[in-house]
Amino acid sequence: MDLWHLLSSFPSAIPTVLLAVLLIYWLLSMIGLVDMGDAIDLDLDVDAGHAAHDGPGLPALAGYLVALGLGGVPLSVAASVLMFFTWLGTVLLHQYVLVWLPGAPLRIAGGLAALLFSSALAVPLGARVLRPLRGLFVTQAARANASLVGLDCKIVTRYVDRRFGRAEVGGQGASINIRVWADTPNALVRHSIAIIVAYDEATREYEVQAATDAI
Repeated sequence: MDLWHLLSSFPSAIPTVLLAVLLIYWLLSMIGLVDMGDAIDLDLDVDAGHAAHDGPGLPALAGYLVALGLGGVPLSVAASVLMFFTWLGTVLLHQYVLVWLPGAPLRIAGGLAALLFSSALAVPLGARVLRPLRGLFVTQAARANASLVGLDCKIVTRYVDRRFGRAEVGGQGASINIRVWADTPNALVRHSIAIIVAYDEATREYEVQAATDAI
């Protein structure tokens, strides 16, 4: 079976499409067109066993992921790793097992079983891969609060408006990436220097304004 036919036919087509969506999401995130802190991202707290969320239903999902050993990383990262292993397992089973099954009904049943098996197998594999990455997503709670008000920050997204924006705040060691917003119109673009003027505890967002001494 050629590669295109394999990836575009059941059951491989399902994880292939989902993986493609995740790849597009990461591409848009890297060029600044998608805010990585939006609802699709969920920071999972392994120690506390709960997660900060932006919408209904996400705390329960976070609890399941933590229980499965997938805590400590953003939801988008965990989902990408899980989908990759699901895709890989489904494609391999499709190529080397399902193509030998006689009859469409049996192949459909086998395809569903392959999806379920690959999804289940992706959990321990994903947990093993993500475990050493947890340290990369540790946040410093002492700085992620109103103590940042009054500090300068550097915009890292292409623009900032009332619903979208991210910035980096320098400090001792690694910089802190925060969610920001600003009234429009404004002159805030990537690499602009802004001043943090307020912090909203409910949304955990910072209001920023263009620094008068921006360079």
